Amino acid sequence: MRMNGRRQRPTLEMVAEHAGVGRGTVSRVINGSEQVSPATRDAVLNAVRELGYVPNHAARTLVTQRTDTVALVVSEPDERLFEQPFFAHIVRGVSAVLDERGLQLMLTMARSASDHERLGEYLTGRHVDGVLIVSLHSDDPLPDRLAEAGVLCVHGGRPLGQSRHPLHYVDIDNVGGAYAATRHLVASGRRRVGTVAGPQDMVAGVDRLRGYRDALRDAGHRLDPELVAVGDFSYESGAEAMGRLLRAAPDVDAVFVASDPMALAALRVLRAAGRRVPDDVAVVGYDDSTLALHADPPLTTVHQPTEQMGREMTRLLTDALAAGTEPSENVVLDAHLVIRESG
Repeated sequence: MRMNGRRQRPTLEMVAEHAGVGRGTVSRVINGSEQVSPATRDAVLNAVRELGYVPNHAARTLVTQRTDTVALVVSEPDERLFEQPFFAHIVRGVSAVLDERGLQLMLTMARSASDHERLGEYLTGRHVDGVLIVSLHSDDPLPDRLAEAGVLCVHGGRPLGQSRHPLHYVDIDNVGGAYAATRHLVASGRRRVGTVAGPQDMVAGVDRLRGYRDALRDAGHRLDPELVAVGDFSYESGAEAMGRLLRAAPDVDAVFVASDPMALAALRVLRAAGRRVPDDVAVVGYDDSTLALHADPPLTTVHQPTEQMGREMTRLLTDALAAGTEPSENVVLDAHLVIRESG
């Protein structure tokens, strides 16, 4: 049928007439209902193909109350998202599962209070079916706001601090990974083992510092505050923290660094200070990113299964959405040490 010289866009009614069924039957087939016989389903799908019918997504959303969209919120500035390999692996894992399940990804960044306010209004306005959050800081108001609005949410990393609501997460054994890294340095004969720790308002930073301290304590080493400098996982903060550590403890002979970007910065600072790695100072990072392979020397580091983390987060969320329930479990993934030439 043509109107004003243009072909009319096929409607649900036209598909129903072409297939010889009612409008409600066509709607059930398009929305995946199993309350339709195979022969009827085939007739409707053939009519859809022959007419070139495209379902009206907005109308479908009104009927099903589903948007088929999941938001991934990165609580960092956008430059951090593109600079750090961690986030690329998370996005890859999330996208893989959403693709398998026919869902769309909405990626957004939020760090300032105004960002969180704006994003909170959007995410609680039924624009998405569920939310994944990574790089959560302790002062982030978004988790409680989503929970109060009944929006399903899964966190990448165990949330830090208290919440009024049950929170669901997929985490990596950051304590165990940091413990293994520090124990390796102590076992190789290093006596003054320092750390460039991650931010202490994030669970990954807190847990990796805890693993470092537990390993030193178990090895009988005294915990020296001068051997701890804190960064924010970024390259720039790693350079600054390594400089502070060298000034406070010039006799340091090993460093566990809580991210690979900070570890690369530590290598640069040590080289500029005339310290040979690993001869004078051994260095172990955390991530096992491609950066570690191209470091000079190649970086001993802790492997964390970041892409698997993204997959598991998305599996928990989409399974819960399909069942109409809260996520049924929290997941903690293993980390392990990868030994190369830096320590």
